Amino acid sequence: MCVIANRQQAEAWNDWEGVHWAEHPERYDAMLEAFNAPLFAAARIAAGDRVLDVGCGTGRTTRLAARQAGDGSVVGVDLSAPMLERARRDAAAEGLGNVVFEQGDAQVHPFPGSGFDVVLSRGGVMFFADPVAAFAHLRQALVPGGWLAFLGPHPGGPDSAYARATAALAPYLREASPAARGMGSLLDPARIRRVLTDAGFAEVEVTPAEAPMTFGTDAGDAAGFLFSMGPTRHNLRGVDTAVVARVRAEVREALTEFETADGVRIPGAVWIVTASPDSGGRESGRRRMPG
Repeated sequence: MCVIANRQQAEAWNDWEGVHWAEHPERYDAMLEAFNAPLFAAARIAAGDRVLDVGCGTGRTTRLAARQAGDGSVVGVDLSAPMLERARRDAAAEGLGNVVFEQGDAQVHPFPGSGFDVVLSRGGVMFFADPVAAFAHLRQALVPGGWLAFLGPHPGGPDSAYARATAALAPYLREASPAARGMGSLLDPARIRRVLTDAGFAEVEVTPAEAPMTFGTDAGDAAGFLFSMGPTRHNLRGVDTAVVARVRAEVREALTEFETADGVRIPGAVWIVTASPDSGGRESGRRRMPG
């Protein structure tokens, strides 16, 4: 039986927003693809490792981890049935036999004690109902000397490239969509350190990483994607169609600034967070972020 601590998120990711992610994984993966390198450098997955991918979604990072783990194994866990269905299909198509996907709430899911060498997440950990309890639970799932590495959103300022590109849309984004609620829970590095320390982690490091985020092939394609995303659709419901068309045209024009030969690429930033379940564990030296 699937035990759920965060019912709001479970309902949201099994509704229309989760379906949209499952139907368009390549679009969402493209936004964060350039951050995979610093995330996996931080995780330091080695051949033979047992890896847990928290909030795995449609499984892009799970599949990358499976290749890096070699003869090890990877478990991807997520609340969303439609996204996991897509993840299983894509992993099977790529012939990955060392991957298992499980539907569950990582805050309370029955992971084996000391069952993993690495806990990885590309953003999924920011949605926990109780972050301290959730990270304490994940800590119990790590072996002594194991390693936690996750990516979280970096607060974007009013003068950021993304803010410029979407300025016409900003006045209409009055509230988070159902699936986006909680995205701001781990924006502050001081809070991240406090949550992880309270959960029993040691050696907590929070490092900024910058990379271009790809939103589409050209300005028109990128605007179409932005207006199909959950937060935009949620906030524009009920808005006059003529107003929506005008705002979309303004966003499309603003996006031309970021058109490149490789598509619409907007500079972005994230936090890369690493921590150990214990202090001075036998593997901490191997897994510490380089530099």
